[in-house]
Amino acid sequence: TSFDSDGFALGADVKVNTDTEAYVAWCWKAGTSFSNDASATSIGSIDSSGSVSTDAGFSIVIWTETTANSQTIAHGLGTTPAMIITKLRDDSAMDPAWYTFHQSLGTGERIMLDSNSGDITSGFFNGTLDSSVFHVGYGDSYDNKSAVAYCFAEKQGFSKFGSWTGNGDADGTFVYTGFRPAWVVVKESSGTSNWLMFDNKRDPSNFVDAYIKANASDSEYSGSSYLDFLSNGFKCRN
Repeated sequence: TSFDSDGFALGADVKVNTDTEAYVAWCWKAGTSFSNDASATSIGSIDSSGSVSTDAGFSIVIWTETTANSQTIAHGLGTTPAMIITKLRDDSAMDPAWYTFHQSLGTGERIMLDSNSGDITSGFFNGTLDSSVFHVGYGDSYDNKSAVAYCFAEKQGFSKFGSWTGNGDADGTFVYTGFRPAWVVVKESSGTSNWLMFDNKRDPSNFVDAYIKANASDSEYSGSSYLDFLSNGFKCRN
């Protein structure tokens, strides 16, 4: 029912507050509001607004789609984003998928936060990506549709975005982050696989094995030793 200075308040809606059910939330404070008039600033091709924390490397950006198939939008971070999650906000939109960019995939590639599909080559993120703007290509069919993006830039001690190749062994790959992670999201990019989300509140000690699927409505699963959270990264165990 509200976002507050020290947390958030819940009403009686069953999506967030069913009696006796357990919930988890992951929260970021973007902080400083911004708006960009593209014609006045010459930053990006369409207007945008939102909020940003350059210290944490996180911004929330909203804009309205135009008939231009190739658009650039100011993200406010002051450094190139490592991951961008976008979503059309209109219920009537023809393709309301969560298009997701990750720096390990490169421009012109995307994965879907609401799908278990692997890396997809498309024109959606196939354009300018720098310290000022990012590119999207929803296309003419989405003229006047409202959209949102959650943009993340790497900041030491806050976030790290990378990739690795698995070895199929319980003595799995070590992934360096430079800090002890609190929240880890994993997706196989080379094939069909669910998004797995782990954290240190549901699993405060190793092994870390309780995960939720970002792309499915399944309840929490545990029972396998998936990860170790370490002082400078995490190690795959399954």
